[in-house]
Amino acid sequence: MIKRLMALFPVLFGVLLITFALLHLVPGDPVDVMLGESASQADRTVLRETLGLNQTLPEQFAHYLQQLLQGDLGLSIQTRTPITQLLIQAYPATLALAATALIIGVLVGVPLGIASALKAGGWLDILVTLFSIRLAAMPAFWLGPVLMLIFAIWLGWLPVSGMDSPVAIILPALTLGLGLSAILTRMTRISLLEVLNEDYIRTARAKGLSEQAVMFKHALRAALLPLVTIIGLQMGSLLAGAVITETIFSWDGIGKLLVESIEKRDYPVTQACVLVVSLSYVLVNLCTDLLYRWLDPRTRGAG
Repeated sequence: MIKRLMALFPVLFGVLLITFALLHLVPGDPVDVMLGESASQADRTVLRETLGLNQTLPEQFAHYLQQLLQGDLGLSIQTRTPITQLLIQAYPATLALAATALIIGVLVGVPLGIASALKAGGWLDILVTLFSIRLAAMPAFWLGPVLMLIFAIWLGWLPVSGMDSPVAIILPALTLGLGLSAILTRMTRISLLEVLNEDYIRTARAKGLSEQAVMFKHALRAALLPLVTIIGLQMGSLLAGAVITETIFSWDGIGKLLVESIEKRDYPVTQACVLVVSLSYVLVNLCTDLLYRWLDPRTRGAG
């Protein structure tokens, strides 16, 4: 546990360094965005000094790390709002969206994968396979507008975008959850088919146990263990990859905040968003690894 936690620091430092370098390679200047091209050179100089942009890139990065070690994420260049306040407002929305999408993905994907494995080679297996392949091939920037067109515009059942209604989370969560369900369907099917060929499953059947008992007491328990890793990785991906979906549905989460900060060249906000997303991904993976080791005693001695 301690070794894995210590390994987080070089990963996060690398993320910060790469993000800082890439941001400053992007064309554009925050001063131009804030003042416009018609501003005088004197005003530009004063604002650049105020924002600390007159320093060299190594000095800016060192100053940023120093603030970060003190728990200070800094202020937004555009609004001068504490970045911690912006993250506190945005992160719960992203977390709620990711959790809802994960629930949808599990409720749809795992039962379909089980049904497909039980009827392997049959018409149901073929239909489920085609369905999962089609869903996996649908990117969020296409699936989101299609769902919006059907359920919001044509049927009028759900709001088009925003967070004004409690049901507004359904469409963005479906956009993320359906893609996840395709992955879980295929992984559940593959895992269950592998388990059904094991010797202990044949032994259980030879003892006269019912097919239902063999499936749910023996096969399914072992088959679902690899899914713990997949679900954990996908949860991290949902927290990190909801940028497009949040932008499409005007969902005020980390993803939308990240896009807006990039458009406005708000470097501190962008760096803070990337840091939070990276930390979330790494911590979710760490928790998934620990959970898997707890569920499967065979892996507890592994390094």
